[in-house]
Amino acid sequence: MPDDFSIHPTPDGSSTVYSSRYGQYYHSTHGALTQSRVVYLEGTQTQLHPAPKVLEVGFGMGLNFLTTLRDALERGVSLHYIALEFDPAPAEVLEVTLSNHPFAANGIWHDVLTRWGESFTFKRDGVVLEVVCEDVTTLDLPLEWATAVYLDGFSPGVNPEIWTLETAQKLSRTMLPGGWLSTYSAAGAVKRALEGAGLEIHKKPGMRGKREFITAFKPL
Repeated sequence: MPDDFSIHPTPDGSSTVYSSRYGQYYHSTHGALTQSRVVYLEGTQTQLHPAPKVLEVGFGMGLNFLTTLRDALERGVSLHYIALEFDPAPAEVLEVTLSNHPFAANGIWHDVLTRWGESFTFKRDGVVLEVVCEDVTTLDLPLEWATAVYLDGFSPGVNPEIWTLETAQKLSRTMLPGGWLSTYSAAGAVKRALEGAGLEIHKKPGMRGKREFITAFKPL
């Protein structure tokens, strides 16, 4: 394990990672898997969509993808997932961190790990995964494509560029009308940026250790 990463168990049986380089955890220390399911999968209503198209800003350890993959395969629906990750962690960190995830042994996840570290596109069993190792602020995104956006970068204090009005407008443009964005952050500046991008803000009760999180709806 590289020296700047350390793995920590969380109360729901999953693990998170602390980055000494950024001085932050990749997931909630109160339940990494629970956060992935409640904030991102359910926060965007992806678990109800018949053919979800997800854009994730901040792939991190891959937990949100793996949780969404599990849901799609268990429901028997197609999944198209675009993951943006400007600073990929080593594949071994992803593998060890998610080794106790219920879908860690899935063949798709294994194939993702063998390709990890640079941009790639992967197709298998009704699943399309596009990993893009570029900066969201300079990247051209598809217009009116995503049924869901997972905004899961490091906090505004560490990763300020992904929480700006300009980025919120870019993410709003890539969302289909009727689509949802969800993020763990409930900072006032984040709410104002998303509202400024034309999205309707909804506050949701947070997990232990956090009062609330935000979902945002793109009007029809």
